[in-house]
Amino acid sequence: MTTQSTDTTEQDQAFMNIALTLAKQAALAGEVPVGAIVVKDGVIIGRGSNAPITLHDPSAHAEIQAMRDAAQHLGNYRLVDCTLYVTLEPCAMCAGAIQHARIAKLVYGASDQKTGACGSVVNLMAEQKLNHHTTVASGLLADECGMMLSSFFSERRKQAKLRRQ
Repeated sequence: MTTQSTDTTEQDQAFMNIALTLAKQAALAGEVPVGAIVVKDGVIIGRGSNAPITLHDPSAHAEIQAMRDAAQHLGNYRLVDCTLYVTLEPCAMCAGAIQHARIAKLVYGASDQKTGACGSVVNLMAEQKLNHHTTVASGLLADECGMMLSSFFSERRKQAKLRRQ
């Protein structure tokens, strides 16, 4: 069964800061600022940032991009003994992919009250009928992650208002 935790280390914070840098890159590209990395044995093996608009791909979320990169690195779609760090709580699509990839641990920053599938709206990670369970640590650098998203959407609303005038 999935365990929910807020226990993190300095190394976890360093990895989340790298995910935040990737989120900033997404924002600069006009994408919702979400960044993710996959780590195995203390080494980053996958990186991703949101790119559904750029790639014309509804599945191009940061988590999926990072897991694709990690799978290529390992030469295996199973990401056993890996940790995924992401700035925003995964949606249902990403939560399912995380479990199918056999990610051992998920660490996320900001909760997503609209589409979060790791406890906010639903909790797919705690579904006992599923055959793999990922450990979850939530809230790491949540203020920084949330502020980046809030600023992005605030700026987007401001630009939309200017266009309407």
